[in-house]
Amino acid sequence: MDLRLPRAGAWKAALRTPRRLGAAAAAVVVLAGAGTWTALASGDGPAVRRSDRVLTTGRDEGRQVRIDTSYFTAGDPGTRRPAVLIGHGFGGSKDDVREQAERLARDGYAVLTWSARGFGRSTGRIGLNDPEGEVADVSRLVDWLAERPEVLLDKGGDPRVGVTGASYGGAVALLAAGHDDRVDAIAPAMTYWNLADALFPRGVFKKQWAGMFLSAGGGCDRFQPRLCAMYERVAVSGKPDAKARALLAGRSPAAVGDRIKVPALIVQGQRDSLFPLDQADAMAKAIRANHAPVAVDWIAGGHDGGDKETDRVAGRVTSWFDRYLKDDKGAGTGPAFRVTRTGGIDSTDGAATLRGASGDRYPGLTGGAREVPLAGRPQTFDNPAGGAPPAVSGLPGLGAAGGNGLARLSSLGVGVSLDVPGQYAAFTSRPLTGDLRITGTPTVRVRVKSASADTVLFGKVYDVGPGGRQVLPAQLVAPVRIGEAVDGKDVELTLPAVDHELKKGHRLRLVLAATDLGYASPDRPAAYTVAVKSGLRVPTAPGVDTAAAPLPAWVWWLPLTGAGVAAALLLIGRRRVTAPAPDPGLADVPLQITGLSKRYAKSADRYAVRDLSFRVERGQVLGLLGPNGAGKTTTLRMLMGLIRPDAGEIRVFGRAIRPGAPVLSRVGAFVEGAGFLPHLSGRENLELYWRATGRPAEDAHLDEALEIAGLGDALARAVRTYSQGMRQRLALAQAMLGLPDLLILDEPTNGLDPPQIREMREVMIRYAAGGRTVIVSSHLLAEVEQSCTHLVVMDRGRLVQAGPVDEIVGTGDTLLVGLAADVPDPLVEKVAALPGVASAVRVEGGLLVRLDGGPGATGAALLPELVRLEVPVESLGPHRRLEDAFLTLIGGGAA
Repeated sequence: MDLRLPRAGAWKAALRTPRRLGAAAAAVVVLAGAGTWTALASGDGPAVRRSDRVLTTGRDEGRQVRIDTSYFTAGDPGTRRPAVLIGHGFGGSKDDVREQAERLARDGYAVLTWSARGFGRSTGRIGLNDPEGEVADVSRLVDWLAERPEVLLDKGGDPRVGVTGASYGGAVALLAAGHDDRVDAIAPAMTYWNLADALFPRGVFKKQWAGMFLSAGGGCDRFQPRLCAMYERVAVSGKPDAKARALLAGRSPAAVGDRIKVPALIVQGQRDSLFPLDQADAMAKAIRANHAPVAVDWIAGGHDGGDKETDRVAGRVTSWFDRYLKDDKGAGTGPAFRVTRTGGIDSTDGAATLRGASGDRYPGLTGGAREVPLAGRPQTFDNPAGGAPPAVSGLPGLGAAGGNGLARLSSLGVGVSLDVPGQYAAFTSRPLTGDLRITGTPTVRVRVKSASADTVLFGKVYDVGPGGRQVLPAQLVAPVRIGEAVDGKDVELTLPAVDHELKKGHRLRLVLAATDLGYASPDRPAAYTVAVKSGLRVPTAPGVDTAAAPLPAWVWWLPLTGAGVAAALLLIGRRRVTAPAPDPGLADVPLQITGLSKRYAKSADRYAVRDLSFRVERGQVLGLLGPNGAGKTTTLRMLMGLIRPDAGEIRVFGRAIRPGAPVLSRVGAFVEGAGFLPHLSGRENLELYWRATGRPAEDAHLDEALEIAGLGDALARAVRTYSQGMRQRLALAQAMLGLPDLLILDEPTNGLDPPQIREMREVMIRYAAGGRTVIVSSHLLAEVEQSCTHLVVMDRGRLVQAGPVDEIVGTGDTLLVGLAADVPDPLVEKVAALPGVASAVRVEGGLLVRLDGGPGATGAALLPELVRLEVPVESLGPHRRLEDAFLTLIGGGAA
């Protein structure tokens, strides 16, 4: 399959047709004031310059609409750079996204924020992202960016531009991509695909959230008159009509879904009764159908509270734009699908501990379904007069209030739920015989009989523990309006999409209720009778479960109990064990691995590592590279003495590595997920760790480690206030305590934004400059190329190549064949089968061919063979990028 991508600015040319808003095409943005420039001081990267302006974008009811904007840049004013527009959430203003704007500006973007119509200092009525209002305003802002001398242009009037934002701002990002073909990439978060479906799910009015919209907007008179009239009509009747649905659907990204053909990073909240996961599912499927790159990220929080993972998401958005706006092939855009899972509670501050699971494809909401039988006879229950008292599934929006108890509980999957006796039916499974992970939307078929022509049911699935305690995952409920059911009607219910694990011995309980606090239900009293017609079909997303299996235990307990491990190693090291004698000839060699092998458990022929040998010298920064499953992690675990090899040996400074070997005191290790006591300062955490090792305080070399890590004044602050980048630096400082001669770093840049990655690179280089040695395992090839002096490339447990970076990247047996036209897969396979060719893979710009080094394997000999095969050769020469050299070495695998 050809996975090549057009350059960043070519997406619109390759996938779209000119389709700019008519009003925007002829619009001239009028500067309503000279603007105010402010230089913002920064201790993290270059200073950011901000310019505040009010732009006139159009008219509303005969009055000019004035949009309040802020423009952020940093670095060399003479350098053209891509632009990013950031929209804010409903009820907010441009000030809410200032921090993200400054961060992107420091990373080399021209960033424009604005307050949408009716918010902040902007005028005009709120149109809920009206194509002729708020969406047209965005197109005019793009016009303005096209005139800026700092902004990179794809052509005249067409800037290289991405759009991002959360909730209301996320929807306008999608809409801008659908209405204006100059938009090149988007990153919408926690937003809707179809606003009619979000506020009127399955024909039921989401009254609590609709009322909050009205309140956040400042009252009915702040909205366009037709929106106000629509709300009042639906709120009075309690039931959406076709006209109301059409009005909201026409202002939704779904209305232009077939036109959104740009790379899209979709971030959606798991704790979100306003815009649930099915909204993200719909947008992912639609945009992928347009043949554009799509990645989906389910975060822990949402509009109902929980952890919105602000730092991690901001870093991923930056990387997404680096790849598709800056055309940075080395930018890690992350997996096709990622979901954050709660792993328990931090006893020091009560916060949820989170970990990520991922898959190489988005599984949708129904993948890997299994059926769980439900027990229970047909049950009759009542819809009360006036729909009161209602059942409570959650408290929409209230859990999101920062710092309150509800927000903390919501992040742990605990909340308020109440089913009113006599107003629901319940059907329960047998205890599960094993753990079960639900990832997606459960479904069930039921038979409903109603005494009323208008029937509304609210479906939810509880996790019931052995003691009878029940938990409603994410506090979500799925409403459905059922037509004529007087004579009985079979209904297929789609229940809320969640990611939730049930433990062995727990049961699933399906509840169908007549009322719910967040929704409007019929006022007339009626009796409903419900029977289940199928088991509960539960999606398990098996591909994600495999990728998301808990990280190896050492990744969790090594950093979290590092002090205990260090003490244990010292104790074990005192035991009398039989070990190979030291090799004096290797006393000054940091690492030599010889014939190392490790089989998978319970397998005679599947090797994690097989016959691996390489050597590392002082002062080197060695990059350990390889695709998933190459054996990198197993090698590092053996190197740290955590597992024993089946064959071969590892020597550090001439001494053989065994669990507890004294020479391990000369080895420092950094692994992802380092844990600290959040109420203590950074310095206090490090001092506590070192005291637990039992080694003299003067041996810690604390000040030297801190100077190399560059933590500065942050050392005096509580760790709970640290950004992700600061936590990574603190973990690195912990690994450097004692100034170990050999420092091992496993994915040290995970979760960091580009400026933080650059800082981490400088830390590694400074550390090795003192004559020490660093081994780093990373999937960021561009970063490895800049950080490392030497490389070891592994694939399927074996060594593929080792040596200086320059030699591997610049090896003469790697050739780039430039093509005048694309070639089919069978022809690529024929090239790979030519004499003297080891592999041939597609890359942007042609084919990357690696020669096998045999006699006559040269570019001169290859050229006539390519002509004979009728390959449209345009150029032929050596290629010298690590990414492409890596691809040829592993035969096109992925890191």
